Amino acid sequence: MPTEAAVLDALSGVRDPELDEPITDLKFVADLRVAEGTVDVRLRLPTPFCAPNFAYLMVADAREAVLSVPGVRRARVALDDHHASSEINAGMVNERGFEGTFPGETEGESLDELRTIFRRKAFISRQEKLCRTLLAAGYSAAELAETRLGEVPASEAFEKYLSRREELGLDVSAEAPLVVDPDGNPIPEEAVVEHLRFAKLTRLSIEGNAGFCRGLLATRYGIEDPEEATP
Repeated sequence: MPTEAAVLDALSGVRDPELDEPITDLKFVADLRVAEGTVDVRLRLPTPFCAPNFAYLMVADAREAVLSVPGVRRARVALDDHHASSEINAGMVNERGFEGTFPGETEGESLDELRTIFRRKAFISRQEKLCRTLLAAGYSAAELAETRLGEVPASEAFEKYLSRREELGLDVSAEAPLVVDPDGNPIPEEAVVEHLRFAKLTRLSIEGNAGFCRGLLATRYGIEDPEEATP
């Protein structure tokens, strides 16, 4: 029989595509109930006006994550307090997919394309975080250009970078170069500094949006904002 802990662990692998943080850490999981092989999850977002494609992506990924837990036979994931909640929830129940849920509104990127766009941004952000740590430890830009993955000291930042890199289907072998673009092309020594400057802007944008969303969620639902909590 699945446990609540096992379901939460699976949900921790679902990230807000724009913020690159787990929906569990962001407190987007409003309610979770486990009854034998059936799991009910209710999600909430910082604002009712989050883009429907972002919202649908998280709901769909959450359902897939719950169904991956051994012993779960049925997963019901619903979104609360969103301007498109009724459409999204009905689409999930009837397994229509995003295109079937919002016909005529998918002329832009598909959900897979959207997921890839945000995975590329997350990869760039995580790479900048890791390289910033290495530079602070004494590495030079030239050394970063020559560093291979197998030579990078173990750390949480490195593990997260490898995870984002693997999601894009890039080489994660020990011999692969550390600093590459989202297509896997190595960044030459003379371009490393400029590359990391651009990556920093991507990271700051993601972190700024994450902080803003935490504040909105805390205000909307009267919950504690972790960034304002007294240590």
